[in-house]
Amino acid sequence: MSVRVRRVYDPAEPEDGVRVLVDRLWPRGLAKDAARVDAWPKAITPSTELRRWYHAGEGSYEEFAERYEAELSADEAADALDGVRLLVRKGEVTLLTSSRTPERSHAAVLARLLQAGEDGP
Repeated sequence: MSVRVRRVYDPAEPEDGVRVLVDRLWPRGLAKDAARVDAWPKAITPSTELRRWYHAGEGSYEEFAERYEAELSADEAADALDGVRLLVRKGEVTLLTSSRTPERSHAAVLARLLQAGEDGP
């Protein structure tokens, strides 16, 4: 099982496997056919409030990750996360984000959870 995190603006690669967009909003200026997105589970994206809080610089990445993991335990998010876990069990998955720093984004938190094979949040 392998989970990668990439910017959605980067060209698709054969080793991407299933391409999952993990942003709540569609990336600006990107045509849907060019993105080659296979799944878009909006329920696993951070809430608008959490996203705004983090981007306003009000807290650390570590605190953001903790709050985001707590959001992922809600029923709808947990169900959607289980769906992505099933994809990971079947093969390669690439989590796509428009974040300029994907390694310090919600996509990195998701990748860590998926690679750990955790049953929670």
